[in-house]
Amino acid sequence: MSVKVAIVTGASQGIGAGLVAGFRDAGYAVVGTSRSIAPVDEDDYVSVEGDITAPETARTVVDRALDRFGRIDTLINNAGVFIGKPFAEYTLDDFAAITSVNLAGFFHITQAAIRPMVARGSGHIVTITTSIVDRPSSTRPSALVALTKGGLAAATRSLAIEYASRGIRVNAVAPGIIRTPAHDAASYEGLGALHPLGRVGEIEDVLDTILYLERATFVTGEILHVDGGQAAGN
Repeated sequence: MSVKVAIVTGASQGIGAGLVAGFRDAGYAVVGTSRSIAPVDEDDYVSVEGDITAPETARTVVDRALDRFGRIDTLINNAGVFIGKPFAEYTLDDFAAITSVNLAGFFHITQAAIRPMVARGSGHIVTITTSIVDRPSSTRPSALVALTKGGLAAATRSLAIEYASRGIRVNAVAPGIIRTPAHDAASYEGLGALHPLGRVGEIEDVLDTILYLERATFVTGEILHVDGGQAAGN
C-alpha cells in the first residue's frame, strides 16, 4: 500500500481528534488509539481502544496498523496528562497518573513503532510536549509535568541522533494553551494574555506545525514551539 500511515495516540478528543481528521484530510490512513475511543473501521481510519500505559496496547496498535495498512510512516505521541499544582501538593496518585501516561505510554508505543520503521528505513516520530518546560511560571506551577515532558524533549533529541543514520526523524511540538472542545470556552477568557501574540492557540495551529514537520525532511531533533511566543519571553 502506497498511502502513508500515521498512528495518533490520545485520539478520541481535543488535539488528538483534530490530528486524526487533519491527517485523513491530508491523504493519510490513520490508526487512532485512546482508552475511550469509539469503534471505527473505515477505509482510511481504524481505532484501537486501550490504555496507552500498557505494553500490550502498544503492540496491538502497531500490529493493527501493519496488518491493515502494511506500514507505519508517522507516530504522533499526543496522549498526555497535565496536572498543575504546587509541588508539595502532588499526591502519589498524581505522580502515577502523570508518569504512566507521559513516560510509560511514550516508551511502549515508540519502541513498538520504531522497529518496523527501522525495517523500512524511514519514519517520523512527533511527540507533543509543552511550552511550560522552557518557560515555567510561578503562577502556574507544574513541576511533575515539566519533569515528564522535559524528559520527552530530551528523549526527542537523543532518538533523533540515534536513528538519523537509519532514515528516521524524531521531532517534538511544544504547544502553549490550546483551545479544545473538551473544556468550557469560558475557561480560556484571559488566557490569551499569557501569550505574547495575545491569544490562545487552536488545534489547527498544532496540526499545521506537525504537517510542516512531515514535509520538512531535513529537520530532526527539533523542539518546535507553538505557543504564541511564550518560550521567547515576555
